[in-house]
Amino acid sequence: MNRMNRRDFLRRSSALTTAALAGSLDLVSLAAHAQAATDYKALVCVFLFGGNDGNNLLVPIDTAGYGAYAAVRPASSGIALAQGELLAVQPKNLGTSFGMHPALGAIHPLFATGQLAAVANVGTLTQPTTKAQYASGVRPENLYSHSDQQNQWQSAIASSASGTGWGGRLADAMAAQAGDSFPVITSTAGVTLFVTGTTSRPLAIPTAGSFGLSGFSGSAASGARLAALHSLLAIDRGNTFVDAASAITQQAISLSATVNPILTATSSAIAPLFEGQASSIAQQLLAVAKMIEARATTGSKRQIFFVTLGGFDTHNNQLATQEALFGQLAPALKAFYDATAQMGVAQQVTTFTLSDFGRTLKPAAGGGSDHAWGNHHLVLGGAVRGGSIFGTWPTLALGGPDDAEREGRWIPTTAVDQYGATLARWFGAGAADLAKVFPNLSRFPVADLGFLS
Repeated sequence: MNRMNRRDFLRRSSALTTAALAGSLDLVSLAAHAQAATDYKALVCVFLFGGNDGNNLLVPIDTAGYGAYAAVRPASSGIALAQGELLAVQPKNLGTSFGMHPALGAIHPLFATGQLAAVANVGTLTQPTTKAQYASGVRPENLYSHSDQQNQWQSAIASSASGTGWGGRLADAMAAQAGDSFPVITSTAGVTLFVTGTTSRPLAIPTAGSFGLSGFSGSAASGARLAALHSLLAIDRGNTFVDAASAITQQAISLSATVNPILTATSSAIAPLFEGQASSIAQQLLAVAKMIEARATTGSKRQIFFVTLGGFDTHNNQLATQEALFGQLAPALKAFYDATAQMGVAQQVTTFTLSDFGRTLKPAAGGGSDHAWGNHHLVLGGAVRGGSIFGTWPTLALGGPDDAEREGRWIPTTAVDQYGATLARWFGAGAADLAKVFPNLSRFPVADLGFLS
């Protein structure tokens, strides 16, 4: 019997829900948007749960750079990538060469052709932070904790707990521009912090099966049951939590008539691009692609999507684990990019990665690595100024100027706030919106990192 992990349970149990927030959805207006939106943009967040090892995502391959890497991660460490197996890339904005992880072969060519870029040493920060300030206690709350750092990456607030995520707040800000007729934000992982806003309701969709109620076949008996369900949902609306739960269910029931045919359609023109890919991340991105394909039906002009891939907490057996995970991720990302190109919206869809944190350059026992801080991330899409590495590459030296301690934990030189704000600005958020979505953005010198045109 297969065991269901917590994330799978949340994804499945949330497949017929939206966020527990008040508001209304004018489904009647969907018919008024039966033509393709000309002003369309989508952001697709791929969260790599567990803390992906960015030190093996990208590795310097020039003599000095690889020498610094190999001095800390020799072949005997069990987590070293050989210089010759790395997939070479030459950033247009740097004079040194780098190599991508060999399992990223499916997206490797997109770096040279200009649709893929990397952002170096991004992390949670309360303010620009030096090594001396870190030593004096200037740092995010509960640094190196999975749950806390996941929340801070998803909320872009590193100084305290937050009840909303930056994706949800961005959805709040963009609701009117998005058309206000369909949820701006959609998750394949249930209702997470990232997708939770104040006024907007995210939609949680399944990646398998149907999106609808079971046991309602259209017969008189099932019609009576449905009427009874609606009556129950109207009871005790004065209680905040009951009201929220009822709103979740009612909106999900209403949305199922629109969303279920999209997800279960066998005539999707982009589905063949994902043939042969049975991984969870591929099926999630296929569902996202189908939702984008149906933008004329939903009337959506702005959409944010949240998908996940777990298993990156590689305290041991890192080489095999990361290779397997990247072996799922890269072809799924390539199929998704090809789908956007086929639909003619490659310039209008930007995909980006997030993760709990980076991992130590210093190896751990058992061929693994430990929790760290700053990390490198990928951005993919037609609007990406690809072929470059943005941000500042850390000095690969234990105890060096960028190491918080002596383990190879990089003090971030780019904040999550800046990374997210660059994506949000491209998405259409104005200066006032950015201040609300990223309340600590003003503490950092640059709000736009320049990786999107």
